[in-house]
Amino acid sequence: MKREYILISLFFLMTVIIFYLFYQLIIPFFIPIAWASIFAIIFFPLYEKLCLKIKSKRLASIIMCLFIILLIIGPLTYLFMALIQEAAEAITKINTMYQNGEFDEFLSTNLPIFESLKEKFSGYYDLSQIDSKEIIKNSIDKVSSAIFSQTSWIIANATKGIFYFFLMVFTMYYFFRDGELLIGKIKRLMPLTPEQINLTFKQLREVTQATMYGGVAVALIQGILGGILFFIVGVPSAIFWGAIMAFLSIIPFIGAFIVYIPAGIILIIGGHYIAGLIVIAVGTLIISQVDNVLRPYLISGKTHIHPLLLFFTIMGGIYLFGLLGIVLGPMIAAIFVTILTILEFKLHPQDDTPNFE
Repeated sequence: MKREYILISLFFLMTVIIFYLFYQLIIPFFIPIAWASIFAIIFFPLYEKLCLKIKSKRLASIIMCLFIILLIIGPLTYLFMALIQEAAEAITKINTMYQNGEFDEFLSTNLPIFESLKEKFSGYYDLSQIDSKEIIKNSIDKVSSAIFSQTSWIIANATKGIFYFFLMVFTMYYFFRDGELLIGKIKRLMPLTPEQINLTFKQLREVTQATMYGGVAVALIQGILGGILFFIVGVPSAIFWGAIMAFLSIIPFIGAFIVYIPAGIILIIGGHYIAGLIVIAVGTLIISQVDNVLRPYLISGKTHIHPLLLFFTIMGGIYLFGLLGIVLGPMIAAIFVTILTILEFKLHPQDDTPNFE
């Protein structure tokens, strides 16, 4: 018996070592693998329909990879580069305004409502000690340095980015072609009945797709509409501000209004009354309503993650993984909820229906 315990201990020790070495082998390529898995999950229903028509998994996988490259990754890359350029131009223009004194003239504008608020709060806080010009200048310097550092990082890592891109496409091809086989292997390792396993994976896919379609897709639509609106009314750097709106729209409890409301107010203060009112009206009546109209349609019948959990997983995902965290955070949350459901199955085997909400 003692010898058996020693052998089991050695086996687990070797298993831990192998798992650690495997982790060290894979972790350098985590980003392209993660993006490949995200695209494969999002477009797998389309891949399944394509397989029914052409009867070839290899050809269907190649077509899906080309489709994603041509219709999604290509335009997104162009928009990203345009975003970098517009952001740099916007910061440069603001710095020029500051140096020429135009910013001082704007800040010196006296509005009755602001003066009234200042008078009310003066009894509680000494607002005279607050140098708004210096605060704005420091903020501009920090934002501009961050943008230029990111631009320099992108240029310096262009070769690595191209390499990662081809790795992502390569991995995505095999995820499409052999995805069902990989899922089948994972199912065999799960300590559940076949019915519970199928139900669990069905819920996991629905949660993930609902998060992607109901979150990212709606945010992109709001960002595009916001960019078009800003371009029409003549707001500088429309692509940049549209991208900011899309990013904020993904995060629960935060929305595009954080951008278009101040933009409209600034236009009104600057004397562009009609343009400012148009921005606020279109933003309120159209852009913000996209979420209420499209999200239920895109995720109808699908289980969704609680907004509070979604908020923290997106913020934590951005903190850990950067841009990838916008979609990876909710996916990890979906897997986490699924693991809890597995534990629920084991503790309460008499219940057949999991609860993800």
